[in-house]
Amino acid sequence: MINTATLDQLKAALGPKGWSDDPAELDPHVTDWRGRYRGETPILLKPATTAEVAEAVRICAANGIAITPQGGNTGLVGGATPKGEVLISLKRMTAIRETDTANDSLTVEAGCILETVQETAREAGRLFPLSLGSQGSATIGGLISTNAGGVHVLRYGMMRDLVLGIEAVLPDGQIWNGLRGLRKDNSGYDLKQLFIGAEGTLGIVTAATLKLFPRPAETCVAWAAVASPDDAVTLLGDLKAATGGALSALELVPRNALDLVLKHIPGTRDPLDSRHPWHVLVEIGAARNGEGRAMMEAGLGHALESGLVKDAVIAENEAQALALWQLREPIAEAEKAHGKAAKHDLSIPVSRMPAFIKEATALIESMIPDANVIAFGHVGDGNVHFNIASQQPGTGEDFLASCRPATEAVFELVTRYNGSIAAEHGVGVLKSADLAARRPLDVALMRSVKAALDPENIMNPRVLIAD
Repeated sequence: MINTATLDQLKAALGPKGWSDDPAELDPHVTDWRGRYRGETPILLKPATTAEVAEAVRICAANGIAITPQGGNTGLVGGATPKGEVLISLKRMTAIRETDTANDSLTVEAGCILETVQETAREAGRLFPLSLGSQGSATIGGLISTNAGGVHVLRYGMMRDLVLGIEAVLPDGQIWNGLRGLRKDNSGYDLKQLFIGAEGTLGIVTAATLKLFPRPAETCVAWAAVASPDDAVTLLGDLKAATGGALSALELVPRNALDLVLKHIPGTRDPLDSRHPWHVLVEIGAARNGEGRAMMEAGLGHALESGLVKDAVIAENEAQALALWQLREPIAEAEKAHGKAAKHDLSIPVSRMPAFIKEATALIESMIPDANVIAFGHVGDGNVHFNIASQQPGTGEDFLASCRPATEAVFELVTRYNGSIAAEHGVGVLKSADLAARRPLDVALMRSVKAALDPENIMNPRVLIAD
């Protein structure tokens, strides 16, 4: 328990705007986006500078007080929901520190919203390619801490690949400044990578230097029907070869996911005249106007002629492109409206993704007769969102509890396929025991790093590698 004297120290250090214990203000911070986790905190700290973060951490460290860092609170594995810890939100730290177009880099504070970073890059004539459904509320610090993925990993990589440098407050309150913005630096360990994907267990990311890219002169988006995930993977290979690296995304959407979107997301409609079992959303970014459209027409035209693609539509303008993306991006929101689902964020080698979906679906349907398996995701990088919903709407926590044996079976299958049970959402508290059971040496090594940097175990102690 945190004592009154320590609370007073924290309040004095951050000033009247830097903290809150108002239950109404705390409430949205102590419940996760899915509504699965609800916690509590004695105080919400809202530092405005890195120095204030460091002072708050020093006070907590000196008094043995645990800390839960929080970004935009859009996480899906319970990693940012406090259970009695001091909660630190960096939402007041939103400064754009530097835009360096010659270096193709952008330095921002950790509380910056992803959409703000995208727009700042756009205004500078550049592209920051990370794109995901929560980009209107997800913060850069949280995205770094969870090594976020999104829909453009195929071309640009994960968040880990988009960070040139970071600034972080260590568990003892020291400030580590790694904002070098360098693409080459062989001066020992790449320390920034320790904090990327660490989920706040090694320190608090307070700023980052991000990698920018040239903006495509043209972005072409299409929606196509295929018979199976096998055909989607074949199409992926064909389009990669045909576009010479210009393929930005290839997303897999099954019929049952599309039906949920059409039912629960206003303004959506099926762009094809006939019903199909599987669909892909394809995006090509080209260096010159007209090239993207030409590559899309040629690639899909060949696929239609061979029977690989059953039907397709190409967006004629930006509004139509956004409408096609609106069939893919809000799948999680549509699932949430349908009811609780057991969600599995999995990574499988791309070549084995279709076989996994087929085998895992058959396995779950044999275990849960009422199961509605919704398998969608990022074909280009092998990330399968393999979710188990009920055929009946409105299911709750009882259904989730009944799915636990099915989750175990799915994770065992992932191991057999040499995959990962945490592709882009992180581990949090949801999967920490599962990770330890399946990768004991990995977790032991991570615990060694944690013990070296955070010997008092005050940084997000229940998350990722908790005992």
